[in-house]
Amino acid sequence: MSLEPTPHGKVAVFTAGSWGTAFSMVLADAGNEVAMWARRDEVARAVNEQHENPDYQPGVELPPSVSATTDVEKALHGADMVVLATPSQSLRAGLTEWAPFIEKDAVIVSLMKGVELGTLERMSEVIAQVTGAGPERIAVVSGPNLSPEIARREPAASVVACAEESVAKLIQARIHSPAFRPYTSTDVLGCELGGAYKNVVALAVGMAVGLGFGDNTTASVITRGLAETARLATQLGANPLTLMGLAGLGDLVATCSSPLSRNRTFGEKLGRGMTTEEIYASTRQVAEGAKSCSSLLALARSRGVDAPIAEHVEAVVAGRMTAQQMMDSFIARDTKAEAD
Repeated sequence: MSLEPTPHGKVAVFTAGSWGTAFSMVLADAGNEVAMWARRDEVARAVNEQHENPDYQPGVELPPSVSATTDVEKALHGADMVVLATPSQSLRAGLTEWAPFIEKDAVIVSLMKGVELGTLERMSEVIAQVTGAGPERIAVVSGPNLSPEIARREPAASVVACAEESVAKLIQARIHSPAFRPYTSTDVLGCELGGAYKNVVALAVGMAVGLGFGDNTTASVITRGLAETARLATQLGANPLTLMGLAGLGDLVATCSSPLSRNRTFGEKLGRGMTTEEIYASTRQVAEGAKSCSSLLALARSRGVDAPIAEHVEAVVAGRMTAQQMMDSFIARDTKAEAD
């Protein structure tokens, strides 16, 4: 197979959750044949027979070119592009199972926004380690892409980042649909860190909302969150302009501002006094920030980067601090120049 994705080719999407299903619609609208891999037979049957995924995108009609299967080999056979949309902390285990069936020259696209616990690896790094793929075969898509709005085909934009610009452009062509506008970048690191860190900031914003605070408070948290993200990302070698774009500020604003955001909703529940365990028990949806806050904090500390939002969010998620104590602590911090 050719390394270069071809127009109207087959794309395998792992898995058939909310974002995987919504992005499958983008791919189908752009002219691709899409095979989603589902963990459960009932999900695959609903997609194939009812053209709907009632568990994750209820009421949304899927294009006829989207199918689903529980057979890993069948999903991947002949796919020149593989899209990964699975919880970040389960990527390594899942990909270890799927990797032997990925076509040797297929491009692998990550939709995930997290940093692996323990290793502190970004998702593209995990993909490279598990599959042996080079940087020219690994890309990420990141931006303000709340999946229910994408599934409703509301206009949205995003960034395709790949170390090889020509591959980013080819993927761009494969996912450009009437409602989805992709831009390209070669700053994979910046796009991934912007996508991961905004989830942590959204948890803090959600806690402020849950405590009853208004727009001044949330705007302050969002802005300082962007500064914290940029400190870490640029220290690691990212282009600071990436953090001002769709994969940085754009994604941050959407995730922090929308009630559709899992991370903001998770934070609101913490702000209202629920424990992390109680929130986990109440939903099947994954809030990536609740898992990645500790790994992002560890990554920042390993590089000597001040990360007060990640530090405080991690303490609240772990149950060592309440949301009110977090907000009080933010205000009590020593003042300094804004650019420091």
